[in-house]
Amino acid sequence: MEFFKQNTKIDFMGQRKIAAILSSVLFLLSILSLCIYGLNWGLDFTGGTQIQLLFPTQAHLTDIRNSLDQAGFENAVVMSYGTSKDVLVTLAAKKTDAEDANKDIILKKVLHALPDAKPMQVDYIGSVVGKELATKGALAIVVSLLGTMIYIALRFEMRFAIGSTVALIHDPVLILGIFSFLKIEFNLIALAAVLTVIGYSLNDTIVIFDRVRENFRKLRKASPVEVVNQSINQTLSRTIMTSVLTLMVVLALFFLGGSMLYGFSLALIIGIIVGTYSSIYVAGSLSLALGLTRQHLLPVSKELLDDRP
Repeated sequence: MEFFKQNTKIDFMGQRKIAAILSSVLFLLSILSLCIYGLNWGLDFTGGTQIQLLFPTQAHLTDIRNSLDQAGFENAVVMSYGTSKDVLVTLAAKKTDAEDANKDIILKKVLHALPDAKPMQVDYIGSVVGKELATKGALAIVVSLLGTMIYIALRFEMRFAIGSTVALIHDPVLILGIFSFLKIEFNLIALAAVLTVIGYSLNDTIVIFDRVRENFRKLRKASPVEVVNQSINQTLSRTIMTSVLTLMVVLALFFLGGSMLYGFSLALIIGIIVGTYSSIYVAGSLSLALGLTRQHLLPVSKELLDDRP
């Protein structure tokens, strides 16, 4: 099944200057948002306490928030967890009071504010652990980008490696910028989504690059722009089909998965859309801008034979 015929002739590379301006503006706005607002770090990174409570009747989240606020737990995150009687309370760590590091004392204060609640599980994450998780998360992204660049440079060509790496940096930054601007909590689940997006975007990019290399060997008289355009058109049906089907699943998670999966599914939705766009316009366009030609993708022996009179 195909959404587009093999002979489509959409001039993607003819729009590369407009795409470059759009990508640059979005990238700069994302960086600006991160610098001004920062990220709304979740409990995994800041440290704090999570308490799973069970109520005898249906829990009213607004009343629970008001009770916790009156008890001194400002900005407590209260959400449904499983059934309508189960509630997950997230309390950020406080640096002003050493007692706040004691989960038993915190639990007593919470149960005093919510006498009808029964504690089911209490998890405490220290600030040191949170900083370590943030550092390792950033390191995981950097290592994945470097590994990707080395792999593409060895399999294809250095210009492809640079183009794909810039595209892979472009995608997570836009996701983080939207999370920052909307003040959506960024936790380990959202970080997993960002790493998933990197792999997803890379998959699309590899498919296009492989077809570009193949077409450079077949279309000997075509210009680099024509080869890249034809390669994108030939893989367009596969790209759209993969993106649409994946997006349908992620949209189901977004609308039906509950608040626990909100950040994860939103990051994937943004990543699928941006990743598909960057595979076409960022990675391919940048490779052409770096001077990609047919000779860069052919073995040396074939180049010498082609240069003979």
